[in-house]
Amino acid sequence: MFKILRKIMATGNVTEPYDAMIPAPRARGEVAITGNCNNCQACVGVCPTGALTLEAGQVIIDQRACIFCGSCVEACEAGTLRQTGNYKLAQLSGQLEEAGQALRNKIIRTLGRSLAIRHLDVGSCNACEWELNALSNPLYDLQQYGLDFVASPRHADLLMVTGVVTRNLTQALMMTYEATPTPKLVMAVGACAASGKTFGTSYAIRGRVDKFIPVDIYVPGCPPRPQALLYGLHLALDKIKR
Repeated sequence: MFKILRKIMATGNVTEPYDAMIPAPRARGEVAITGNCNNCQACVGVCPTGALTLEAGQVIIDQRACIFCGSCVEACEAGTLRQTGNYKLAQLSGQLEEAGQALRNKIIRTLGRSLAIRHLDVGSCNACEWELNALSNPLYDLQQYGLDFVASPRHADLLMVTGVVTRNLTQALMMTYEATPTPKLVMAVGACAASGKTFGTSYAIRGRVDKFIPVDIYVPGCPPRPQALLYGLHLALDKIKR
């Protein structure tokens, strides 16, 4: 036992510094357009969710549908597309703003109490749920910023909806929205909820969340990382303030 303790003390700290609010250097994020398109349409053909289109020779990227797979970047012959690590893609009626202590301060200024969140899965593969769970672990520790997940929509200020809306869960979505007190916000989390394109179409799939209830914040990604979710909450608080 003492030999092990001596070895530990002699070795010292061998871990690398890690900031929970900064993504890993190789983390995949926004696909950026960095040059002129030669109109080969290779990127459009390989996109699994149909997030890319060509209009007047220009590449248009639907960030709500993009899953950051990088297939379009690999297929682009002209090198027009580049994968970046940008995760600040949450959208509030088309607006982007600029997580940690700043989020906590904003919650206190806006509500004077904790922000109550109700999570609703309407047909997810559960990848988004893994990221939501990460928000409550000791690394991100969501509660230290004044955010709490609640068990009932009747106690919620914000609904976090994950997954493409399925036929069997459409009624649950509508009833949960109606049970949430006004004023209320809805956040569509992930490419499925934001675009409804990830799983294609079938008898069991009815589409994106905003086809059934109003959505205030869109957080794209497959799945969106915790930092992106915190960024989206910044935007949610701005809308509550307004």
